Amino acid sequence: MKYSEFMKKENFELNDLIAFAYGRFVDDPPEDFDARLPAPPFLMVDRILSIKSDGRRGSIIAEQDIRMDAWYFQCHMPGDPVQPGCLCVDAIWQLLGFYCSWRGGLGGGRALGCEEISFNGQIRPYNQTVRYEIDVRRFSHLKDSGSSIVIGDGRVFVDDEMIMTIQKARTGIFRGIVYPDYPKTSPNSRGGIIKRDI
Repeated sequence: MKYSEFMKKENFELNDLIAFAYGRFVDDPPEDFDARLPAPPFLMVDRILSIKSDGRRGSIIAEQDIRMDAWYFQCHMPGDPVQPGCLCVDAIWQLLGFYCSWRGGLGGGRALGCEEISFNGQIRPYNQTVRYEIDVRRFSHLKDSGSSIVIGDGRVFVDDEMIMTIQKARTGIFRGIVYPDYPKTSPNSRGGIIKRDI
């Protein structure tokens, strides 16, 4: 798919998301098109049903199919399997990072936090589908640094029951932070503060 087509596409299937995770979805990526989704099994989304922008705002609706043999049910918790709530928060960050890239952000993506999380339910092995709905409050492209930041409010539903809200989740795309030569030692082989102009 051409980069110009990627930026106009409004829904994505699992094979699209996996190709994006491996950097193989866009045939003619611009320089510094380094953002990735996590690969399975850490990819927490099976499809993006809708992704839209409206100026600095936007929306995302995505789904995850629940699998009886999911890796987290095997270890969290023995005798009481439940999907960790933090994985739902990570799904929101994954989707916001993808949104940044879809809006033209260049660089590698990183979660930047959120303000409030409320858990009201749980995801068990016999549930069917998780739906993520995100209202993008603000997308900003910072011309001086080349960074892009997105802030959104997320709602998580399992089989159409809302079980979680995440307020002001933040994700950014930053140039010059990727570490593609892992496991070799290189300038980005150690973490620390990400320099950014927010």
